[in-house]
Amino acid sequence: MTETEQLDEDAAIEAATEVLPLDAWHRAKGGRMVEFAGYWMPIQYEGIMAEHLWVRENAGLFDVSHMGQLLLSHEGGDKAALDAAVEALLPIDLSTLQLGMQRYSLLLAEDGGVLDDLMVSRWPEYLYLVVNGATKWDDIAYLREHLPDDIVINHLDDQALLALQGPGAEAALSRHVTGQWPLSALVFMRFGAFQIGGVSATISRSGYTGEDGFEISVPAEAAATVADLLCGEPEVKPIGLGARDSLRLEAGLPLYGHDLDPAIDPVEGDLSFAIQKRRRGEGGFPGAARILGHLADGSPRKRVGLLIDGKMPVREGAKLFDGNTEIGVVTSGGFAPSVGAPIAMGYVPRDHAEPGTAIAAEVRGKRVACTVVAMPFVPHNYVRKTGA
Repeated sequence: MTETEQLDEDAAIEAATEVLPLDAWHRAKGGRMVEFAGYWMPIQYEGIMAEHLWVRENAGLFDVSHMGQLLLSHEGGDKAALDAAVEALLPIDLSTLQLGMQRYSLLLAEDGGVLDDLMVSRWPEYLYLVVNGATKWDDIAYLREHLPDDIVINHLDDQALLALQGPGAEAALSRHVTGQWPLSALVFMRFGAFQIGGVSATISRSGYTGEDGFEISVPAEAAATVADLLCGEPEVKPIGLGARDSLRLEAGLPLYGHDLDPAIDPVEGDLSFAIQKRRRGEGGFPGAARILGHLADGSPRKRVGLLIDGKMPVREGAKLFDGNTEIGVVTSGGFAPSVGAPIAMGYVPRDHAEPGTAIAAEVRGKRVACTVVAMPFVPHNYVRKTGA
């Protein structure tokens, strides 16, 4: 590529990249901005290693406003019809999702491949979905094409989404929150309506770092006010995308577009928990024959964790070998600050997925020994009981 072609490409990316509500806030805080999922987002502030360890010991504020927030409803208010329509696309049992509850689920293609992973919450008249930023427009198009005409999809693009994660998150957030219940009444995968410094907010006790924490939906115009309030607390610093990725990797959580894609089904992706008991019996979701078959007989390949010998990180795309036979590929990898060693996750044949299995990864033409291990690499710190 010539210099002129490179400049033209850079200009095209600049023109096509959108700005999130906190863009100026990130820049004022010293965030190094990069293009991600079509938006300018902070990759780091003071360094990925320092930010990662700060979150594990204190609390970090992440801007995840690029993700899609969707409200689904039935135009006649028929909640049973809404549930049935959504269950036709997701392998979720909505009969067990009560008001105030949230659940992880998967948007599936006709062949059972994963189109996206997402969170589903039951609001009084709605189902609230949070989908990945890089796939949200495809998700919306798919939902509009496959849901009945009487299902209304409202894209809440005037809402920002913040994630406050870490063991200090509850203490910091509780100083600013009022609501019908104390914040401590929320346990993992529950949500409620609150106010933060007078700003209306929907808060769920969830996140994607493996730490205790909250995801906070607020009006976009109030996002900077809320971010300033939270980052004014001694436990809280703004954290960039780089540490978010290393935190979720240590937590063994897959990232769509890397560890999940339309060629992978939930069983291969080690996400069988997302298919509830009733749906395993009844089926009735896209790709049910393939997925239920893999549940019964085992899938030919599986997502696994890998502990790397030595200090050389093994990155996404590295090939995996048993002897001279190529058996799989790394889908995420890097140095894990809390583990103090390089780690990775990737796909291997089922007969290589048992923890303790010794295999090798290829890095710049050299073989690096690695061992299949159980995930997460760092224990999850979710608060599952009130007062816990």
